Amino acid sequence: MQEHISRPTKPSAIPFDTAKLDLLMEAARLDILVATSKHNVQYLLGAERAIFFDYMDALGVSRYLPVVIYPKGAPDKAVYIGHRLETHQRAVAPLWVPQVRTEGNGSVDAISQAVSLIKDAGVPMKRVGVEMPFLPMDAGRALSDALPDSEIEDALLVLERLRAVKSPAELARLKKASELVIDSMIEVIANHGPGTTKQQLSDALKIVEVKRGLTFEYCLLACGSSHNRAPSAQRWENGDVLSLDSGGNYHGYIGDLARMAVLGEPDSELKDLLAEIEAIQRAAFAAVRPGAMGGEIYVAAERELARSSQHACTDFLAHGMGLVSHEAPRLTAKGPIPYDDPDARRPLEPGMVVSIETTMKHPRRGFIKLEDTVAVTATGHEIFGEGARGWNIGGSGQAR
Repeated sequence: MQEHISRPTKPSAIPFDTAKLDLLMEAARLDILVATSKHNVQYLLGAERAIFFDYMDALGVSRYLPVVIYPKGAPDKAVYIGHRLETHQRAVAPLWVPQVRTEGNGSVDAISQAVSLIKDAGVPMKRVGVEMPFLPMDAGRALSDALPDSEIEDALLVLERLRAVKSPAELARLKKASELVIDSMIEVIANHGPGTTKQQLSDALKIVEVKRGLTFEYCLLACGSSHNRAPSAQRWENGDVLSLDSGGNYHGYIGDLARMAVLGEPDSELKDLLAEIEAIQRAAFAAVRPGAMGGEIYVAAERELARSSQHACTDFLAHGMGLVSHEAPRLTAKGPIPYDDPDARRPLEPGMVVSIETTMKHPRRGFIKLEDTVAVTATGHEIFGEGARGWNIGGSGQAR
């Protein structure tokens, strides 16, 4: 087989804090880190994902498996194994990694090549950290067979802690993603009126998000008195509320927001219900500041939620986000996606990003929700994509 090797003449700078990663690895007692998820590979490389595999992994009888191996304290001996279809992409955008080989075909050969190279580097590898949920069984077995004297440990949370504080470039992408999602929602709401189906609204949102440079991920939407948020043949009719909750990513970083619309003028009850949700959101925003314990966000929001006339049918959720829609800071162990909540008892840091959402499942008026993206700054917080927070009027060409 022809060997595909990229030897960058002008490599990019290392895009992450190597000292921080070394400390995290030391605390976890790891000698070697093996990253195989597309999001962590993107983060460690500081480069766009392989374009051929952005939407899929399966190929032939195996799958795409990018592999970054980082030895603690020795970035000069790091290794990247990519697929041979990445060769041209990596040639025009050289990576910082000293050894870059784009000659992989599947999961087993990629991990085997990476291990062979790191063995040649002569670095300690008694304890090897991998991403357990993102390492296929065949590749995991090949790794264990190649390193019979090593202990294989899960390093998922090591990488998550590394990503918890976003760089200015990451924050810019998250802000752009949020703004583009809001702009897309405004356009769809303004250009659709009575009789439009939920499927048509979802399809339209996908088109306008892509037009604006986003990768469309999903659209959850409910209309009328229904709480069902799947795209369907249900029609949006006069007097009905519409909830749009969409995720679109910008170069891998997620914009995840929710806004409301109505066909016709909102009545006083609808105005009051959305105002209660807005009050809960604002109470949570006020708790987002550097040095505050992450759990203070929930304390502030739940205090305001208790005052709501609809507290029995209203839920609050706050979670970290970035390359992954639920990542550090982890703020609750009681949310819809179960995980531990260590950041509830840790101070928030500038550069952390939190999604804050309040959801009301009203028995008569339907599904009413606001979701916002909030970044911790040096002096407080910044809301990304703050527009269109009121009742947006369907078919009007206007947003409130």
